[in-house]
Amino acid sequence: MRESFNEINITPLTDIFLVLLIIMMVIAPMMDQQGLNLVVPQAVKEQSHKEFKTIDFVVTANGEYYLDGNEVELSDLSTAITNKMKTCPDGLLIIPEPSSEHGAVVKLIDVARSVGVSSVSVQGG
Repeated sequence: MRESFNEINITPLTDIFLVLLIIMMVIAPMMDQQGLNLVVPQAVKEQSHKEFKTIDFVVTANGEYYLDGNEVELSDLSTAITNKMKTCPDGLLIIPEPSSEHGAVVKLIDVARSVGVSSVSVQGG
């Protein structure tokens, strides 16, 4: 008669785990995470008072956009920003109302980036 087999061979399982570990170690540094590039301002002594010429947009709680007190439709944002960039080259300043939606601010940032605005700031309250 044949004897019963009572031991489990875990060598193949260990080999599989080691191969997976090596694959993850090689792939992990290559993964590029998408996100917002944030620049933290440095503490600077106030010696010069340069006036910045920024495009100031107000985002209301209803998702409306205001530039210089005039309402701008979502479809007209790109032309309004492009026209204003000629006189205000220092970037875009978004002033959201406290109850404004995050999506409306993100749409404005996306439109600004698509027309070539390199500096976007959001004013907190």
